[in-house]
Amino acid sequence: MTFFWIATALLAIGMAGLLALALLRGQRHTGPAEAFDLQVYRDQLTEVDRDLARGVISEEDAERLRTEISRRILVADAKTQSTGDAGAQPRSLGLVVAAVIAATLVGGSYWLYAQIGAPGYGDLGLASRMEMAELARQNRPSQQEAEGQIPATDATEIQPEYAALVQRLRSAVAERPGDLQGHVLLARSEAAMGNYVAAYTAQQQVLSIKGDAATGKDYADLADMMVLAAGGYVSPEAERVLEAALTREPDNGVSLYYMGLMMAQTGRPDVAFRLWDRLLRQSSADAAWLPPILSQIEEMAFRAGISDYQVPAIAGLPGPSADDVEAAGEMSAEDRQEMIRGMVARLSDRLATEGGTPEEWARLISSLGVLGDEAQAIAVWNNAQEVFADNPDALEVVREGARAAGLVL
Repeated sequence: MTFFWIATALLAIGMAGLLALALLRGQRHTGPAEAFDLQVYRDQLTEVDRDLARGVISEEDAERLRTEISRRILVADAKTQSTGDAGAQPRSLGLVVAAVIAATLVGGSYWLYAQIGAPGYGDLGLASRMEMAELARQNRPSQQEAEGQIPATDATEIQPEYAALVQRLRSAVAERPGDLQGHVLLARSEAAMGNYVAAYTAQQQVLSIKGDAATGKDYADLADMMVLAAGGYVSPEAERVLEAALTREPDNGVSLYYMGLMMAQTGRPDVAFRLWDRLLRQSSADAAWLPPILSQIEEMAFRAGISDYQVPAIAGLPGPSADDVEAAGEMSAEDRQEMIRGMVARLSDRLATEGGTPEEWARLISSLGVLGDEAQAIAVWNNAQEVFADNPDALEVVREGARAAGLVL
C-alpha cells in the first residue's frame, strides 16, 4: 500500500505540475494577429513589383495598388503598436488557475479513491477473493462460539398459562425420551418462546427418533432453529444440517435461503444472489422466505456486480406501486426492510377492515413469523380462526401459513 500511495501521489503531482507549467508559460509567441497582416501586406507589395516587371499590370495600376497596400500597412502597424504584449497571459491569473488545477487533481484523486476504493487493501483478483472466501468459510466460528457471542436480552414475555403448559411438556418428555410427538411439540413450543437452543436440542431428538425416516423439512427446521439461536449466523454445524436437508429435498426453500445467507456471510455474494434469485422465481406468494429475501436481494445483486437487477414478479404477490419501486432504489437495506414491514402492516390493516382471501391471511401470518413479530402473528391467526370458523377448507389454507410461522404443527 505504501508503494501504491507514493506512486499515486507522484503521478498526480507530476500531472498537476505539467498543467501548471503550461499555464504559467502560456503566451502567444507568434505575436498579435496584426503582425500576420503586416507580413501579408509586405508580400503583396513584393507581388505588385513582380507583376509590373512581367507586364501583367500597368505602371498606373501598380502605383494605385502600392498606395492601397501601404495604407493598410500603416493601419495594421498602428494596431500592433497599441496592442503591445496583449497576447501574453497575465502571470497572476496563471498562478491562480494552476493552483486550482493542482488542488483539484491531487485532492480530487484522493477523495474519489476514498469514496469508491478500499484504502488499506491491495488489489484482489477474482481468484484471490474466492480463495479468501473459502478460507473464511472453513475457519468461521462454530455454533457454540456463535451462541456464546450473542448478548443477553430481556426474556420474552410469555403468558403464565402457556409457560406452565410448556414446563409440563418438558417434564413429560424427560420421562419419555422416545416420545416423538412430545419432542415435536417441545421443539415448536421452545422456539415460540424464543428458547432456540432448547428448541433445536429437542429437534435433534426428533431426528434421532425418526432416523432414516426424517424428511428434508425436519432437517430444515433444525437448521432454522440453530441459525436463530446464533443470532442469524449460519455456523458450520448448521451448514451440514442444511446439506442433509437438501440431499433429501433439493428444492426445500428454507434450506436454500439459509445456504444463500451462509454464502453471503462468507464472502460469496455471487452464489447467494444466484440461489436467492432462483428461489424467488420458483416460490409462491405465501412462501415464508419471501420477506427476508426481498429485503436483501437488491443489495446482494449489487455486491455480485449486477447493477440493473429487477426483482422478478411473483404470482399472487401484490407488487409495490411505481412510487414504492422508485423509493426503494434509493433506500438502504434497513430502509427497505422497513418498507416491507410497512407493506405487511397495510395488508394487515386491509384484512382486518375489509377481509381477504385465505391465501392472503396465510401470507400475512407467515410474513409476520419471518419478521419476528410472533405476537402479532398469533393475534392474526386467532382472528383468522374466527373469520373462517365455518369454512374448514379456507381455514386449512390459513393454517399452512400458521405452520410456516411455527405457530401450529
